Amino acid sequence: MLKREDRPFIVQSDSTVLLDERHRDAEAARQSLSRFADLTKRPGHVHTYRITPLSLWNAAVAGMSADEVIGELGRYNCYELPQKVTSHIRTLMGRYGQLKLIRGEDGLLRLRGEEKLMEQLMAIPYLAGMLNESGDGERIASPEMRGALKQELTRIGYPVIDLAGYRHGESLNVQMREVTRGGKAFGLRDYQKRAVDMFYCEERMDGGSGVLVLPCGAGKTLIGIGALSRLHCDTLILTSNVTSVKQWRQELLDKTTLGDEHIGEYAGKAKEVKPVTIATYQILTHRKQKTDEFEHMRLFNERNWGLIIYDEVHLLPAPVFRMTADLQATRRLGLTATLVREDGRETDVFSLIGPKRYDMPWKALEEQRWIAEVTCSEIRLPLPDGERSTYEEAAGVEKLRIAAENKAKTEAVSRLLERHRGKPALVIGQYLRQLHEIGERLNAPVLSGELPHAERERLYAGFKSGDIPVLVVSKVANFAVDLPDAAVAIQVSGSYGSRQEEAQRIGRILRPKTGENAAWFYTLVTDGTKETQFARRRQLFLLEQGYQYEVTKWEKPLLGTAGGELEGMGAN
Repeated sequence: MLKREDRPFIVQSDSTVLLDERHRDAEAARQSLSRFADLTKRPGHVHTYRITPLSLWNAAVAGMSADEVIGELGRYNCYELPQKVTSHIRTLMGRYGQLKLIRGEDGLLRLRGEEKLMEQLMAIPYLAGMLNESGDGERIASPEMRGALKQELTRIGYPVIDLAGYRHGESLNVQMREVTRGGKAFGLRDYQKRAVDMFYCEERMDGGSGVLVLPCGAGKTLIGIGALSRLHCDTLILTSNVTSVKQWRQELLDKTTLGDEHIGEYAGKAKEVKPVTIATYQILTHRKQKTDEFEHMRLFNERNWGLIIYDEVHLLPAPVFRMTADLQATRRLGLTATLVREDGRETDVFSLIGPKRYDMPWKALEEQRWIAEVTCSEIRLPLPDGERSTYEEAAGVEKLRIAAENKAKTEAVSRLLERHRGKPALVIGQYLRQLHEIGERLNAPVLSGELPHAERERLYAGFKSGDIPVLVVSKVANFAVDLPDAAVAIQVSGSYGSRQEEAQRIGRILRPKTGENAAWFYTLVTDGTKETQFARRRQLFLLEQGYQYEVTKWEKPLLGTAGGELEGMGAN
């Protein structure tokens, strides 16, 4: 195969794409790939992308054709495109839209497509049990099968365009304010309005379900409120923790015409069901024993909801997926900074919540100063001599913990905070023993799940006011915590190679800053251990967004000397 002019990537016959980040056109190629492929690994300077059915279907929903995808690949590929890849793309993207689901006047669902395809589907026992013969190119299903049918059809490679419509739910008189209760002028930003329009538009038959992807700090809560105000209906909001429940309530009161009498909290000891009810995933999935029913799942049927908002949809637990399969007649909005799920259930989000309707590039928001400009650094530290032999003798899981709790990290945290003296800083980690040791060294409070909610709120408030300049936080602060002034985040340990956790943690410092609008994100990694491998995996999502990690080495002799500096290893 002849190599063409110098181009930044190679498309392989298994639908993987190898991108050389050193190439002059690498950034343009990355932006192109991000529209229809997923970054899967990054060994050195070569980043590996994979073109998957789901990535192609989301591209199709966004309006891309198979010819456009193939054209973009050909534009940047070093060689002629493998026939197997072009055929694969045409087949998968051609399947999107072959099946449509509508509701008949009798209330039953009608699955429509070519009769030959229908016959193939009826040969699958599980599908045959949900579908009944009707006519040429049409099969009938009961309304309660709507979610399960879409889930199964997506699983076998035939995603459905759902045109069966939605109920409006109970009407609710709600408007967005032009001036907040605090007296500030308020209105949705252009991209926020665009996101609401992409989720719901009167003219679009398939509108009213789907996922909006924007970085932390971009105002996903406001977009959710915009959708609620557009639809004027009773709304159930599901979110990740009690702190987020409070934040949603505060924003609703501040930026809409709703009052206390309209907003209920269903979390902790509070069990209020009102026209707008905010609940946590935790309470919905709570049960005393594994054999018990999920008693709080009845919340889904407590009112005639017209909209369900799934905040942090990438965290959606399995029992809520099962309930969502039965709620396909209710409009569903997913909000997230990343569609990455470590359990691999992105396809279930696509079929049960809806396809990706909007995805705002992080770097585009950064250029417009809607989020902070973040410098990302991975700092590699040696294990102290006394811990190296312990590490070598340990089992797999224990090895990672020894590396994560490397004592040298405490000194490095202290030095980094000196470098950014005066900047509000977060130290984030996985292991409580490590966090308490760091907190003691820094004379800084430690915020973890051990603390009562009221104490957590006190610490958040102290950090926001500036009374607490450094806050040490566990994974309890990964999600939906509004700390707008945080400018420095130092990650000392994490959940193995969790990409979604990396995205959420950097989200703690993305709020726009006054002045230079700059923020710094550090990851401390023990060199020569498995932690470096997990760190590379964690960074994948942010690399896909256009962030670059400067990898540096903190030499062991410098750890014990004042004013020690980093020894650069260059971008990687």
